[in-house]
Amino acid sequence: MRQQSNASLPAEESLLETAAGIQALRADTPGCESVIHFNNAGCGLVARPVLTAMTDHLQLEAEIGGYEASAARDVQVRDFYASIADLLGTGPGNIAFAGSATHAYTKALSAIDFRAGDVILTTRNDFISNQIAFLALRKRFGVEVVHAPDLPDGRGVDVDAMAALMRYRRPRLVAATHVPTNSGLVQPVAEIGRHCRELGLLYLVDACQSVGQYPIDVDGIGCDLLTATCRKFLRGPRGSGFLYVSDRVLREGYEPLFIDMYGARWVEPEAYRPVDSAARFEEWEFPYATLLGCAAAVRYALRVGLEPISRRTPALAARLRDHLAGIPGVRLLDRGPAPAALVTFEVEGWQPQPFKTALDERGVNSALSFREFAQYDFGDKDVDWCLRLSPHYYNTEDEVDTVAAAVAELAERGRRNR
Repeated sequence: MRQQSNASLPAEESLLETAAGIQALRADTPGCESVIHFNNAGCGLVARPVLTAMTDHLQLEAEIGGYEASAARDVQVRDFYASIADLLGTGPGNIAFAGSATHAYTKALSAIDFRAGDVILTTRNDFISNQIAFLALRKRFGVEVVHAPDLPDGRGVDVDAMAALMRYRRPRLVAATHVPTNSGLVQPVAEIGRHCRELGLLYLVDACQSVGQYPIDVDGIGCDLLTATCRKFLRGPRGSGFLYVSDRVLREGYEPLFIDMYGARWVEPEAYRPVDSAARFEEWEFPYATLLGCAAAVRYALRVGLEPISRRTPALAARLRDHLAGIPGVRLLDRGPAPAALVTFEVEGWQPQPFKTALDERGVNSALSFREFAQYDFGDKDVDWCLRLSPHYYNTEDEVDTVAAAVAELAERGRRNR
């Protein structure tokens, strides 16, 4: 049995196409009452069904015991895997729960038997923790990290050049981030995947900022492994993420470096056997309330609809960029023909933390990014820090206009103080 919908929402075909539908979603989001939340690329505001799923399970654990509560909620626990599978267009057995996207990513990397001289082929716009992990593999095992060049017009990685590197260098792993955390760039992960399939190369995609913002089809992308968090545009709880593992990876026997009693069977004193599913990438202990909150968040996103979400959320960001583009002293940093809902910019006359604090005082949630988060991208843009604003579908056009006005006011103050 699966949780197919949220009873608290009206039954319209698309909740995002009417003012009433958006208001219903906002009424379902307690945080909308107190803040203008433009930090969804950091952590989305949870909806009531997510909160209820988690608190109800914690209450059940308190009443009957933790083991007993997870057994009593077995159907809902299994729906976590079914819901993520529905989200990605795959099967429940291809999904593993993780404590974060980075946890999932490092689990995936640990399954690859890297040797000295192996090549990891990646891009210049990647997540900081992924790049640090690659450098750690270089330090420990002597792998070579190769970065494919970007297109000169800022549209992201040069896929043709990357494909040429695939053919010439035969990398052990190809890795790309769909939407980097430091800008609204959307990388052509499916085009990269097409070349990986043609050459039989292992392909890992970080979809941390795109899951919940766009429809994701792992077969269409052509990836062997995909990682994401639940806390961002999926609006799930913190401390949660997942790993997609393809049938090919399972069939060829990849397993994490450290596998425990949940992911394997101790079949005789000197031997173990990994389980057949992606559960080989999981551990025995789970935060079950968190997992149930994730399942509720995914079902909620599916109920709202990823297609309408993928239209409304970037449109709100585009409206914000249009406003910011006309403000003296503000420089927009996002590139690409159709940016995602991560709006990044620098402001003259301000230091990073005071600027963010000023927005905090106006009830606007935001995030800061620094050069150390994106050494290549920020180096190319010649920027040391930027502010990131990331609206989501439950935000309103009025909120966009209010935030833009606040930035304009602060930018004017920064120019006066220079």
